[in-house]
Order: sequence, then C-alpha cells, then structure tokens
Amino acid sequence: MRKLAYWGLGLLLATGLSLAAPAKDAAKTFVGSIGDSMCGAKHMMPGESDKDCTLECVKGGAKYILIDPTGKIYQLSEQKEPEQFAGSKVKVTGTLKGDTILVGSIEAAK
Repeated sequence: MRKLAYWGLGLLLATGLSLAAPAKDAAKTFVGSIGDSMCGAKHMMPGESDKDCTLECVKGGAKYILIDPTGKIYQLSEQKEPEQFAGSKVKVTGTLKGDTILVGSIEAAK
C-alpha cells in the first residue's frame, strides 16, 4: 500500500513539474520600418531617401534593424532579406530574444 502511495505522489509531482515547465517562445508579428544600425530611427544623409540612406549605411558596415512606430529599435537576425525592404514599412514574424528578432519571415506592410 505504501508503494502505491509513493508511486501516486511521484506521478503527481511529475505532472505538476511538466505543467510548470516554460512554454516554447511563440512567434510574434512586429510592424515597423527597415532601417540601419548606423542611423537608427533618423536617417542622416541629406537629400537621400530612407531607402537609399539605409542601403548606403549597410554597404558601410551597418546592420539592418526594425524600427517600430514608437521608435523602439530591434536587431534582426536575418541580414539578406531586409535589403529588398530597406526604408519601407514591413511586418516581421519571429521570436524576440532580448532586443533581437529571430526572423521567420518579412513582408511588406500595408
């Protein structure tokens, strides 16, 4: 009888621990503009479009970033796909790790 009680207690603890385990990070959608890490939220090349400024800064070593409508800046794990959206409004789907979005997909936002 005592073995059955211990077995039941063990099962109860195992179930409780599995319920307490953190869930996998779920993908979220972030909306904002693709910019660059050199200029941030404010492009600094006078007379250049946001797209041209972003592309030039990335050529100079900057990284693509996402700037949300509040001005918060997120680093992007993907650095090839954002090129086609430089200076444009996008929806980025991915998982947030610190201030970096692990990019799953990027598409133009309306």
